[in-house]
Amino acid sequence: MKAKKIASVLLLAGACLAVMTGCGKGSSNSSSGGSNSKEITFWNPFTGADNSNLKKMIDEYNSTNPDFKIKNVSLKEGDMYAKIPTVVNSGKNIPDLNIVHAERIKQYKDNDMLETYDDILADFSDINEKNYVAEAWKLGEIDGKRYSLPLDIHNWGTYYNKELLEKYAPNALEDNILTIDEIKEAGEKAKSDKIRGVAVTWVKPNVLSLMKQEGGQLTEDGTNPTLDTKAMEAALGTWADLYKEGVTTKDGEDPTQLFLAGKLLFFPEGIWMKNNIKDAKFEWGLTNSPQISDDPTKIVNWASSHQFVMFKNKDRSAEKTKGIMEFINWLRTNSLEWAKAGQNPATLAITEEAEYKEMPQSFFLNTPAEQASLSIFDYKYNGYVSEYLDAHGFDTIFGKVSIKDTTSGMQKEVVDKIKKDSSNK
Repeated sequence: MKAKKIASVLLLAGACLAVMTGCGKGSSNSSSGGSNSKEITFWNPFTGADNSNLKKMIDEYNSTNPDFKIKNVSLKEGDMYAKIPTVVNSGKNIPDLNIVHAERIKQYKDNDMLETYDDILADFSDINEKNYVAEAWKLGEIDGKRYSLPLDIHNWGTYYNKELLEKYAPNALEDNILTIDEIKEAGEKAKSDKIRGVAVTWVKPNVLSLMKQEGGQLTEDGTNPTLDTKAMEAALGTWADLYKEGVTTKDGEDPTQLFLAGKLLFFPEGIWMKNNIKDAKFEWGLTNSPQISDDPTKIVNWASSHQFVMFKNKDRSAEKTKGIMEFINWLRTNSLEWAKAGQNPATLAITEEAEYKEMPQSFFLNTPAEQASLSIFDYKYNGYVSEYLDAHGFDTIFGKVSIKDTTSGMQKEVVDKIKKDSSNK
């Protein structure tokens, strides 16, 4: 395969960007060299607080004396994604097993970089769609073949200050659905007390969840983007209107610190933020991300997933592949430690754990309806959309750039990048 073809993968940003706690921060805790014959080299991007949870799981698994022990290699997210095409292209030091973000899988597959799990799955009957959250399981199957298996499904929601909720919106969460209208009403009441109603946080999940609620999608055919649309305008406009009406945090303010200081009512963020706010000196809760409608069948919560993949590697033996599957199968019923990191394991076995049921993020797996609300935007060129929204989204919400200029600019930039990517193949 041509180096420039593989290098094109690097353009695709992950679902979990540097803003996420535990992804792409810190430094590697292990050498990234090859493994010995009885060892599985496992690359992953967990270098933040969740790294200690990962190491505990691996240590526990290794203590069961498997035929192949796991060698943990946690790399900075950017470094890991830069190394992957280099080692796959060279054929040397390819990891035996890798965690990647869900949104990268289609491009890895299209660049012929992945092994499939189809043959080996026949020997591991418990690793099947009935035992995993549907949204996390289904994206691993492309063109009738399985290219990945899920570790978790992490999603967007809304943290809230229970004391402020009781004061400004006592009935808003009786149905566990927080609507834009309820946010506006509560925010107006809170203004006089210098309390912010809702935080402007990571634009991508805030906007994409609303875009889907408005009937929009990133693409209709899997390739060409559909971004300059009424649905995207409405999603961005909703947040811009909240800002104009003075119910959001302001440009330059730190939403996390405002929330911890008791000066913010609603804090849209990822479930992984639990460890950042768990020691707040007030009672807080977690519910769905902001919704347009209070219809429980129309809830949309942006989500992503960390997935196990095997990059093509002529040196990976059938015995080692079996060892990889034994590790993944063990995790299916031993994922509580990962939930302690603030994640939602994708295995449904976790929902039977008493300790897990007490965790705030378990709310999203409690019922089939909540599981169905989780939406992974697995568009092949999702990364290009992310790059644009990360660069321009805040300016749009804060009124520095028009909404129409943003949607048309995003459409043009993503189309141009796709053309450039195609010309490099």
